[in-house]
Amino acid sequence: MLTMKWAIAPALLLLAACNTTGDNTSRLIKVPVPERPAGQEDMIGFAAEPLDSVRVGIIGLGMRGPGAVERMLNIEGVAIKALCDIEPERCDSAQAMILRAGAPAADIYTGNDSVWRQLVERPDLDLIYIATDWKKHALMGKAGMEAGKHVAIEVPAAMTLDEIWDLINTSEQTRRHCMMLENCVYDFFELNTLNMAQNGVFGDLVHVEGSYIHNLSEFWDAYYDNWRLDYNHENRGDVYATHGMGPACQLLDMHRGDRMVTLVAMDSDPFTGPGIVERQTGTRPDDFKNGDHTMTMIRTDKGKTIHIQHDVMNPRPYSRMYQLTGTKGFANKYGREGYALEPDSSTINAVPDLYNLSAHDWLSDEQQAALVERYRHPFIDEVGEIARKVGGHGGMDYIMDYRLIYCLRNGLPLDMDVYDLAEWCSLAPLTQLSIDNGSAPVAVPDFTRGGWNKLDGYRQAHL
Repeated sequence: MLTMKWAIAPALLLLAACNTTGDNTSRLIKVPVPERPAGQEDMIGFAAEPLDSVRVGIIGLGMRGPGAVERMLNIEGVAIKALCDIEPERCDSAQAMILRAGAPAADIYTGNDSVWRQLVERPDLDLIYIATDWKKHALMGKAGMEAGKHVAIEVPAAMTLDEIWDLINTSEQTRRHCMMLENCVYDFFELNTLNMAQNGVFGDLVHVEGSYIHNLSEFWDAYYDNWRLDYNHENRGDVYATHGMGPACQLLDMHRGDRMVTLVAMDSDPFTGPGIVERQTGTRPDDFKNGDHTMTMIRTDKGKTIHIQHDVMNPRPYSRMYQLTGTKGFANKYGREGYALEPDSSTINAVPDLYNLSAHDWLSDEQQAALVERYRHPFIDEVGEIARKVGGHGGMDYIMDYRLIYCLRNGLPLDMDVYDLAEWCSLAPLTQLSIDNGSAPVAVPDFTRGGWNKLDGYRQAHL
């Protein structure tokens, strides 16, 4: 029986039986794609009118918001007009940062969990920057666009298919940008590797990998009202896939000539999660849903594959598992950062030594330095120095915010659109659906509703 634990009517889920060889039968779970409402157009390649100055309201000043305040104060053409958090002292701390920078004081919204609506309705804002807990991301993003603002939403921007379609439809209806703040696509290694891939260094891309493997044992108590552990307690699947998905999907041109077609997910039992709850509450739960380790395999329309993993429970070294396999080369970031390229045919012996396991090895340090020098991404040349200085995960957070503001000020398409948001966030509900039904294959919805091949390849816009 099909198990369903998220808000979609059971009648809308279809099971399609596909006979293979012999008596084997594969069952593909299909999730419906709602018709685009009349009068809407897609947002592929959308560019809004340029803004001389981007007037920003920031909602959420806990773990991520203060860093956004500091970064925005170091980007030309930004005015922070409003700050919002349920706790007044967080607003005061962010305000102090603004005043130390010599910028005008922002208006403060605080004191209850609905005061953010007052900020959203202000007529003097161009961008709502949302850095709250996951549970409020989609709600706030939708409200911001309905109020005529562009919105930038921390990861994950949506947790259910209903939320995803709400954001897509609202963006299409209002013609406002809806961007997810996925910082990992701006990591220096990822940017350089993307530039190499776009210039054919790796040949045809075959397979990419990504993950979020991060032991959160030191951080669980820092999440306001325990929202993150509670979410893992109550939900199953890859609930935090976007750090791995973002770089992988940009490499493979998702909805710019290719798209995800099918995924299959599997998880371990929750060995560690219940113990964390027990340490916090004194009671060990018997209903902790999310497995310690989740794995997802995805196949694209062009026959390429993606492997995504999630583990925030166990003592493993941090890894986003960034890896690329192409017909002419290979890239890897964790635990060794490096590249391997197809050897020149003139260097191959007539009878190669099959037992020499280092025959096809990493590029030397000198070769890698030369490769990176040749293909260093233009963003790093443009703002890499100040990004390292201002910081935020080594500078990638700064580049993320810089690019958001740059595109808004110059009337360019953003680096990430609402369909990127949808595709990367969709792993939360789709992996749960697969796992709850015995790791059944799930058809990935076409969130562009037919527009996925309108563009030929992923490229960031620049003047």
